[in-house]
Amino acid sequence: MLIILAVARGFSSYLIDAQIPAALIDWTRESVGNKYIFLLGLNVFLLIVGCVMDIFSALFVVVPLIAPVGAEFGIHPVHLGIIFIANLELGYLTPPVGLNLFLASYRFDRPLLEVYRASIPMLIIHGIGVLLITYLPWLTTALLPLVGDTP
Repeated sequence: MLIILAVARGFSSYLIDAQIPAALIDWTRESVGNKYIFLLGLNVFLLIVGCVMDIFSALFVVVPLIAPVGAEFGIHPVHLGIIFIANLELGYLTPPVGLNLFLASYRFDRPLLEVYRASIPMLIIHGIGVLLITYLPWLTTALLPLVGDTP
């Protein structure tokens, strides 16, 4: 696990040195004019990332890329972080490569297709929750004034 994290950290440093976040900001500024379209694209991107990467590697690689773009669109960092975590967990439950599905299949000694079918209701509920979190930012930032931060 430490080797994977070290490689992810090195790759993240390379992306920052190559000024990929700045290029990504410029591209999204030209291509995506609407905050809500950006959030939808971010949800799809993070869902795919959650399917193929573990959460720790994704933190090192993806967060430095999306944090400046989120700031460009005026998304609060706490809100962006919760969107990030919720989407990655949704990716962990998404067939065919969701990591949690393989772990559940192994742990409960059930065929993978049976676990896929059993996870569909939870996948739908979690998907609705992710959309609510994404498009209703007050759900994630309502308690911030209590700790001294402003949304």
